Amino acid sequence: MNSPKIAYIALGSNVGNRFELLQDALHKIYLEIGEIQQVSLVYETPAWGFSGHAFLNACVAVSTRFSAENVLRKLLKIETRAGRVRSDAKNYQNRSLDLDILLFGNETLKTEDLVVPHPEMQNRKFVLLPLVDIAAKEIHPVFKISIEKLLKQVEDDSQIKAIPEKLEIPQKAFNFNKLNYIAVEGNIGAGKTSFSTMVSEDFNAKLILERFKDNPFLPKFYENKERYAFPLEMSFLADRYQQLSDDLAQYDLFKDFVISDYDVFKSLIFAKITLHEDEYALYHKLFHLMYKELVKPDLYIYLYQNTERLLENIKARGRDYEQNIQPDYLVEINKSYLNFIKTQTSMRVQIIDISGKDFVNNRADYLAILEEIKAH
Repeated sequence: MNSPKIAYIALGSNVGNRFELLQDALHKIYLEIGEIQQVSLVYETPAWGFSGHAFLNACVAVSTRFSAENVLRKLLKIETRAGRVRSDAKNYQNRSLDLDILLFGNETLKTEDLVVPHPEMQNRKFVLLPLVDIAAKEIHPVFKISIEKLLKQVEDDSQIKAIPEKLEIPQKAFNFNKLNYIAVEGNIGAGKTSFSTMVSEDFNAKLILERFKDNPFLPKFYENKERYAFPLEMSFLADRYQQLSDDLAQYDLFKDFVISDYDVFKSLIFAKITLHEDEYALYHKLFHLMYKELVKPDLYIYLYQNTERLLENIKARGRDYEQNIQPDYLVEINKSYLNFIKTQTSMRVQIIDISGKDFVNNRADYLAILEEIKAH
């Protein structure tokens, strides 16, 4: 999963209800590409390079996890749905919607279909003027000067004026400002780490990730469960307790809340499956001594994923020690989680069925999950 990058996108229209087409495009960009960070004023501009109707132009800053090539594909689809018909003619034409990637983080890219930064942006006043509204100090990665300096140097003397109407920035589907601590749980391969990370990046949360990679007993456990189950569960319990005790006690003034990709109660859930009865009895006593000292989550989210998709995800992420996990083991884990959830009366719990969803690669799925949390 990629970390978010800021893409600067130019919007233009000179056919039909130009302002509504720009506003609708902005909404589609939010739904399909990423969070809208800033929007420029809207400028009326004479047709550039051909004889045609005047354009409305604007620029938008979008935070996106998709690659530049993927963003381009999505923009082309948005154009098509807005009635844009492309032709093989090399001359400029009237168009209902024109969406161009101007800058994409600090990337430089040249393919058959896409050049970043946009190769003509430095020559076009109708691009630079709205871009200065939102990115005046951004440095062009090729010319190594700011966007505002590019505007001062441009030779285009087109008469451009701002219109009074302003594009409305689509609001986030949800915010978590009434919660202090959220725990996200799920079966092996459900996507809890990806979802927690995405929420932390989009909503300014402190992120706590389980440190399973550092556990020396985990690969051994998958090779010999009988021998290594107890030391594995004890080491996980100690590490989870220590991590949550430390991280939840350290208040971060610059973050709005805390989100973790696990809850310590998973220790008891997995121990119930992996340990013998006498081992579990001892483990249960030790667990509750530790558990009563920990801060409990304000919201416990369980991401339910079907077994077939779990196995696909486990295979795709390629951890050697996980490749022999059997379906029955995943089914048993899921049952144990659901049994635990049924017994919770003092904790706010939400089960979200993500079967058939791909919230990492499909932003609509991600937003749908946020809407479900909001509804709950």
